Amino acid sequence: MKTTKYYIAAITCFVIWGFFSLVLKPIHDYASLDILFYRVFSCSILMLIIAFTFKRKRIKEAIQNFKSLPTFEKRKTILLNIGGSVFLMANWFTFIYVMNHVSVKATSLAYLVCPILTTLLAYFILHEKLSKTQWIAVGLSISGCVLLSYANIMDMFFSIIIGSTYASYLVSQRVNKGFDKFIILTFHITLAALFLLPFYPIYSGPVPTEFKFYFCIETIAILFTIFPLFLNLYALSGINSSTVGMLLNINPMIAFLLAMFLYKEQFGLIQIIAYGIVFLAVLVFNSHHIFAMKQKFIAISKDSKIT
Repeated sequence: MKTTKYYIAAITCFVIWGFFSLVLKPIHDYASLDILFYRVFSCSILMLIIAFTFKRKRIKEAIQNFKSLPTFEKRKTILLNIGGSVFLMANWFTFIYVMNHVSVKATSLAYLVCPILTTLLAYFILHEKLSKTQWIAVGLSISGCVLLSYANIMDMFFSIIIGSTYASYLVSQRVNKGFDKFIILTFHITLAALFLLPFYPIYSGPVPTEFKFYFCIETIAILFTIFPLFLNLYALSGINSSTVGMLLNINPMIAFLLAMFLYKEQFGLIQIIAYGIVFLAVLVFNSHHIFAMKQKFIAISKDSKIT
């Protein structure tokens, strides 16, 4: 039960991301690169202001901790954080492009593929152990994704690209410990902003003038980037990346419902069955924690009746 707060952080994060299309679709007429530029720049400016206003002590501690590390650990920390920034940037661009120019279904499928990739990477790279029940859940997820890819192979192609970038981010940040999570996130996003800055004058379109664009960008920056990413990193500090990856399935479940009922995208019976299988996989994978919570609630209710 000590891990409950980390589960809540991960679930909250992925519920928020499930509704991402609500603010991304209204600006689909803008180029994907422009949306990426303004999203990253806005996030970086906001986070730097917060960090240097409220987190000065944490910044000093992070610098001191880094200086005290052995040479090998310093190199490892640098690679983990540069890699994290690159993975995030790649994930954001591919996600925006696919959602606005391919389909919401394809992005939904991406975050069904991502938990499988995350679990496999965590198993082979981090040597995270899975129970037989959890392997069954992974098998269910794979079967669900195979059914979805049967309906549209190109959606699966784009989904693997999006999913692999975020799976790599989750696994890399699982071992990125010893520093304040907000400072780490600020570094990732600011590094991405610095990397993108030279490309802005060449590849950006005309400066947007619509209020709608800036309203959506700032909403994306605060509500759909900074807050959920912080929760994501916090969750990774307390539970395995494979578990966080499997909870990520909450995101596409919500996106699937939005695609079907709000955006009126067509879904066949096979696709509906496939999403049902993946939802079942999430419950099976986390059944041990669900059962533990149920037992605790039963015990609490019995104690309250006695008293």
